[in-house]
Amino acid sequence: MHRLILATFLVLAPLASAQDMNAYNQALASFNAGKLDAAAPLFFELASNAGDSDIRARSEYYLAQTYTRKKLHISALVAYAAIVNAGPQHPSYFQALEGLVDVQQQLNEQNLVPNILDKAYTPMVQDKWVRLPREVLARVQYQVATIRQRRGRFEEARALLEAVPSDSRVYARARYLLGVVLADPHFPGRPAEADSLDAAALAAFKGALDAKGPQLAHDEVKQLALLGIGRLHYGRHEYPLAVASYEDVPRYARFWDQALFENGFARFQNEDFGGALGSLQALHAPQFEGAFQPESWILKATVYYYSCLFDEVKTTLTAYEQLYEPMAKQLEPFSGEDVDLLSAYNLVAAENRRLPRPIYLWIRGNERIQDVMRTIEQVDAEKREVATLGSWSGTGMVPEMTSSLEEVRGTLMQIGGRFAKSRLQEAAQNLRTFADQAEIIRVQTALDEKDLLLAGVDQKAVLKSQSIYRPKMPGAAWNYWKFQGEFWRDEIGYYQYTLKRGCPAKLQQQ
Repeated sequence: MHRLILATFLVLAPLASAQDMNAYNQALASFNAGKLDAAAPLFFELASNAGDSDIRARSEYYLAQTYTRKKLHISALVAYAAIVNAGPQHPSYFQALEGLVDVQQQLNEQNLVPNILDKAYTPMVQDKWVRLPREVLARVQYQVATIRQRRGRFEEARALLEAVPSDSRVYARARYLLGVVLADPHFPGRPAEADSLDAAALAAFKGALDAKGPQLAHDEVKQLALLGIGRLHYGRHEYPLAVASYEDVPRYARFWDQALFENGFARFQNEDFGGALGSLQALHAPQFEGAFQPESWILKATVYYYSCLFDEVKTTLTAYEQLYEPMAKQLEPFSGEDVDLLSAYNLVAAENRRLPRPIYLWIRGNERIQDVMRTIEQVDAEKREVATLGSWSGTGMVPEMTSSLEEVRGTLMQIGGRFAKSRLQEAAQNLRTFADQAEIIRVQTALDEKDLLLAGVDQKAVLKSQSIYRPKMPGAAWNYWKFQGEFWRDEIGYYQYTLKRGCPAKLQQQ
């Protein structure tokens, strides 16, 4: 999408002063010759002080282009945004929109540019934006839709996403997000129109899987689409279909651990208790040692509880407490409302010394916090480069660029801080919630054990009377290996438990 821009000389500007025209043409000559360090200060001076509005406006655009060529993408972003914010009356308005979209692609930036585009995409200009190149418009529609979706403006997001053409490189992303939008329980029309909306969401997810041609990050989008299909079927109580979708997520792919976790729930709801424990067995392998998955232990205890395997319930809850109770205490000072945003961001952006490592990795692994950290790194790199360019020193451009970069940095720190604080509070709340659930399971287990004792049921005899059989093989090419405490890479993800049932016959019938 990045295109070579050849600056054109200005010959028709009767109201411009000869001095401004000469400076402008000199800047253009330097720009076209690739002498960017010489062109930038000239364009900056003209953009700031030229008496002719046309020269001033054109200089603003070519200054942004100069930053782009020097790979000063944040500085270019600021310059393009100023033009876009000026509105369609600016002579370089549409070129600046293209420039913004190009910067977003170069940085893979998910916060600043989408919000700028969303603010600019008003009903008064929407019809004019069709003049943009087809791929640029598709990216604009997708970026604006991400903001509308975050803000719960689902109908607007839907219209934007459905407008993204199938030959766009963001088509798969747009179809995935469309599925998320349509499946959202707050989408207008639910629950009365749930069936038709679910069918449309399923078609959107499948469209993301089947998208043709070059697609941005298509492998990851496919994984997300499979998760989306699994969640859709799970919400509709179609548990076998949910299991099939979760199991299609490739092993060791980025979102495989999430698929394992959700597959455990789907298998449990499908009354495949051994399969549910198999998914959790994989999730608790050493390869996922740093994962933050407290609910997985509650699910494991629940599976054992439904099988009346009370000793295993207590063992699982003890393991949960040993793992997560210290985390909850360690997290307490950092999850309150009094934690300021800068401190929250620094907790997760800096080398970890105070947070529980699984929670630290859980927050840092999120795409949006990664985007903030990556963009701040770019800001800092540009500040260093601007400060060391001798040909720019002494010009008014350096302090203004530095000030703009600092402002962007501050905005990003606020965005990252809000997100980090929200995730810290979410982690703390999850640990409180699951600790309460663990206590409920523990109490109910004790009550059930008491009931069996009072009823004169010898549970050990019940269990002893049962046999454990090998699980059914999926096909002739499969082999059975008994798990003996060692996790082998080629076995993780294929575990299947077989369970005895400690419930007496009457209890099993209830």
